[in-house]
Amino acid sequence: MAAYDPHATDDYLVCTACGTQFPVTDRAALPTCRICDDPRQFTPPAGQSFITMAEVRRGYRNVFHAATGGDERLTSIASEPKLAIGQRAILVRTPAGNILWDCLTLINEETVARIRALGGLQAIVISHPHYYSSHVEWAAAFDCPVYLRAEDRAWTVQQSPQQVFWDGDDVQPVCVPGGESTALAIRLGGHFPGSQVLLFGSHLLIADTLVTTPAGLGSWATDALGTPRGRPAGMNSFAFMWSIPNMIPLSGEEVFAMWAILKHHDFTSTHGAFVGVDIADPNIKQRVLESMQIQTKFAGWARQDAWQSV
Repeated sequence: MAAYDPHATDDYLVCTACGTQFPVTDRAALPTCRICDDPRQFTPPAGQSFITMAEVRRGYRNVFHAATGGDERLTSIASEPKLAIGQRAILVRTPAGNILWDCLTLINEETVARIRALGGLQAIVISHPHYYSSHVEWAAAFDCPVYLRAEDRAWTVQQSPQQVFWDGDDVQPVCVPGGESTALAIRLGGHFPGSQVLLFGSHLLIADTLVTTPAGLGSWATDALGTPRGRPAGMNSFAFMWSIPNMIPLSGEEVFAMWAILKHHDFTSTHGAFVGVDIADPNIKQRVLESMQIQTKFAGWARQDAWQSV
């Protein structure tokens, strides 16, 4: 394989709204972003615009943060200042090799060197098309496979032999070359037909397949006088959305189908799409179920009795 050249893509265009990198250098040939023209996304009031990867590299940097919860195996990586959607990637460090969960648009020499110093990457797993960003370049830089769900293949704007479009079963072991499976990619659907989460030990990396809510992050450990109290009934911790920015929720049937898959897996923490939206709680799986029940109830889903069978 040819050595990675981080400047080979300097002239590629990047959507300023969603951060997708296009293998196009002529602005006249790319009047709009197909990701942002989908009703799950949007273009800003100022309209569609693009910048080059060189401009991204000059104007932004990637910052590494320890993930909330005290597990040093999880490291958040986010671009500053905020770039496009502003999602983080999470570096999952395992004895068998490192996995990058989700992806960022910005990839530069500093980021590549930092990750290589931590052991490089053996695999990349991306939750859904809004975070496809520049994953083809990341896969080339680290010479590793990138796991994408086959249902969402039509949303890719670049092709690479390192893309693994898995389908069939709802669970895909993420393996390292010559090693053992270290994590499970789980297709839950919902936001996109192929929306994934990643299960690593007791950690569930959810991106916005499950959207962490303010109530999910809230603390009711004590009241204003310091008196211990419990979490009030009826508070959700997650929302389940077809479009997050346009606030279109999923149907009850879709939410129920997600639980039918997720209920078979145990976890005690969730790690959402952005820095600071980690929840560590031994009861977090029950909170996911309760959140699903709350959303479907207030959406008027007629099959509330179906939850009694789970």
